[in-house]
Amino acid sequence: MNELQKNELYSNLYGFYGKLLTKRQQDYFEDYYYSDLSLGEIADNHGVSRQAVFDNLKRSCKLLNNFETKLCMKSDYDFFEQSLQKCIDSLNVNDYVAIQSVIEVMLSRLKGE
Repeated sequence: MNELQKNELYSNLYGFYGKLLTKRQQDYFEDYYYSDLSLGEIADNHGVSRQAVFDNLKRSCKLLNNFETKLCMKSDYDFFEQSLQKCIDSLNVNDYVAIQSVIEVMLSRLKGE
């Protein structure tokens, strides 16, 4: 995974789980990923070492991954978004059988089957 993909992944995960991080973790994360500040700039702004910022960001990313592994909110969101797009595409060609099939899969997923 390249740096751009990694940044996009963590930004997306932060959108789902950011409120579960501590205020300090949120501040560092937002400074680094959204404000594009360097580790040194963040450290200076918060009066900590560059290593402390690095460790905090690493821990935050690990937490975000753990939240996704356990709660699956992003993967569920992606699944339902793609499924709804398939329904729209099928509606455009009047393929009601395909729509029914997609909806049945969505309902099964909601039921945990």
